[in-house]
Amino acid sequence: MRKNDSSVLEKIAAIVGARHLLTDPADFAPALTDWRGRYTGRALALARPGDAAEAQAVVRACLAANLPMQLQGGNTGLVGGATPDASGRTLLIQMSRVNRVRGVDTANNTLTVEAGCTLAQAQAAALAENRLFPLSLASEGSCQIGGNLATNAGGVQVLRYGAMRDLTLGVEAILPNGERYAGLTGLRKNNVGYDLRHLLIGAEGTLGLMTAATLKLYPLPEVQVTLILGVASPAAAVRLFNRTLAAFDARLAAFELICPLSRELLRRHFSQLVLPACSAPWQALCEFSGNHADRLPEKAESFIANALEKNLAQDALLAQNETQRKAFWQMRENISEAQKREGVSIKHDIALPVSRIDEFLERIVPPLEAAFPGIRHTAFGHLGDGNLHFNLSMPETNANARLLAREEEASRIVYDQVDALGGSISAEHGIGRLKRELLSRYLSPERLFALRAIKQALDPSGLMNPGVLL
Repeated sequence: MRKNDSSVLEKIAAIVGARHLLTDPADFAPALTDWRGRYTGRALALARPGDAAEAQAVVRACLAANLPMQLQGGNTGLVGGATPDASGRTLLIQMSRVNRVRGVDTANNTLTVEAGCTLAQAQAAALAENRLFPLSLASEGSCQIGGNLATNAGGVQVLRYGAMRDLTLGVEAILPNGERYAGLTGLRKNNVGYDLRHLLIGAEGTLGLMTAATLKLYPLPEVQVTLILGVASPAAAVRLFNRTLAAFDARLAAFELICPLSRELLRRHFSQLVLPACSAPWQALCEFSGNHADRLPEKAESFIANALEKNLAQDALLAQNETQRKAFWQMRENISEAQKREGVSIKHDIALPVSRIDEFLERIVPPLEAAFPGIRHTAFGHLGDGNLHFNLSMPETNANARLLAREEEASRIVYDQVDALGGSISAEHGIGRLKRELLSRYLSPERLFALRAIKQALDPSGLMNPGVLL
């Protein structure tokens, strides 16, 4: 440890309290490895400020000492964006103690929470006021609002409510110069020049440490109808989605695609789950929400009958109660964990025009099979907004190890196809460390120049989340 480092740690301990500054790596080892176990870094220490003022003081202390900062929420990210580098001279900053609900304005339908609140806490605060905060993720019990903001989290209801950028009206943040950006607002129209809120959201902590946000709330739906439609192929799923959207419009909250291998892995690793019996190879998990006047249960039954009669679907299951509805969603939400238990896989979080999803899944198989005979792929996720999770693995452990050794080659096949079809290499997980080197291949030089110029303007010393995104 450098002499200067010892001095700054003493200052930070005085700010947050000695017991909230961990200096023994054994005490904060879980924070050094990402959720997937792919990245492990080193850190000088871990600081847990107790409020926004302490967070600002910590950032200022780091600036004065030229000490890099790694910002971390619930550490549930999937691209290594919250993991420190290998230098060992980074201060990890966790916001878990900055977790108050600052206020709910039911007349304005807004909720103001601090960055360390878990998503589940924000949902509960809204529910206590008979309101809905619609962001929904499998990790909602542990992921934090700050991380949701940093990655522009999406989830299963983007189709109806949008991603975190759409759900956020204002943010409060500590900028890389140590100043506080007081941008909390409940305004839905506020046209006064550059919107720093949208710049900070999705920046993966590279442009500032967010400390609070004002979020949009919605009326609680009186009725939720959940069903599974079995289809023969992704092309059939896309056709069915468009029919579903035409029939239900804004009442369609989610439309999720589930592939055959996903269900096989669920059966293998989650024997306790009661998987819905569906004979078709592919499944679409749909949810409609609205009021009693919308007569959604009757409309759903009529829609199912019509879809079966016209061969738009091969099979259909309508949840008859809340227990069945939760069982349907447990199937979807445990796919990622089932893959993790199966073993390491090469993961791709991609976005495509909905109209080209089936084309991608048809075109990608031959080149992958030619390069990696016997390769398996899982394709699941948010078909309604064009976001697929497309993950690769081999059935045998040894073969899987060989596949991982050629990850760059496999991912290039996938991403080149995505790019050719007008898609994006990152839909909702971000860039992090995992995809950082890919930006020069898939972004235009003009866009990459702009990203770097913004980073240089706001964080010229590169102290916030160094090595992440850029």
